[in-house]
Amino acid sequence: MPDGPPPPPVVQRVRLRYTKRARLRFTSHRDFARAFERALRRANVPMAYSAGFSPHPKVSYVGAAPTGVASEAEYVEIGLAREVDVEQLRAALDRALPPGIDIVDAVQSTGGSLPERIDASEWQIELPGVDPAEARSAVAALLAAESVPVERRTKAGLRSIDVRSALVSAVVTEEVRLVGSEGAAPLSGATPAELGVSTAAAGSPCAIIICVVRHLTPAVRPDDILTGLRHVVASADLDSAEPPRATRLVQGALTAEGRIVDPLDADRGGLAIGTPT
Repeated sequence: MPDGPPPPPVVQRVRLRYTKRARLRFTSHRDFARAFERALRRANVPMAYSAGFSPHPKVSYVGAAPTGVASEAEYVEIGLAREVDVEQLRAALDRALPPGIDIVDAVQSTGGSLPERIDASEWQIELPGVDPAEARSAVAALLAAESVPVERRTKAGLRSIDVRSALVSAVVTEEVRLVGSEGAAPLSGATPAELGVSTAAAGSPCAIIICVVRHLTPAVRPDDILTGLRHVVASADLDSAEPPRATRLVQGALTAEGRIVDPLDADRGGLAIGTPT
């Protein structure tokens, strides 16, 4: 055992929602974790630490989005050695992080497991240059299928993933949706370009798929859905004029009606005491 007293216990847990926008969508989870821990130090957050020879700050990441996709709904929980004002903590961390990774919501934990409140995501997949009618036909065929297996290369080799079993709903629109279906907070006045949302040239078609996907193992990602669409309608012209761009709008608990509930709703009303350093 290492010498010295044990680290202070966790006296407050805070849950944060953050974004990955514009070029920051290419940030890997490992890169984000390093940037986030540096931001905790710059913001003088009174972190609680693990015991042992190599103490680590008490940080728990939940369901990180794949590298290369944007997100408006990523979650992390931190354990603090003393109580702070949650909104002041959120603002201090937001200032300490680079633009594009924005802390947009924070609540004090009232207990329970945050991962258990997250079992589905709502995605927006933009296909610049693709005729929305062509996309609607492919989506209808995908929803009508009983099973749509696709292959993905993983560290363990090729794996077969059933896209249809994870897909709850899918619709095609021609307008970018900047908030999720359950009333997620507006995106701080940011423009589509600032968010990394592609904007098709005037007169050019752009099919936009809004879909709700269950979190299964392995997870079904937006690129798997596009592969599944091409499998069910091989003749469909789904090749984008630009690379497809995916944004996670919401993640949380899936209701019987197919809607997604904000996982922080259950913690609303928890009050923080004191002030941060």
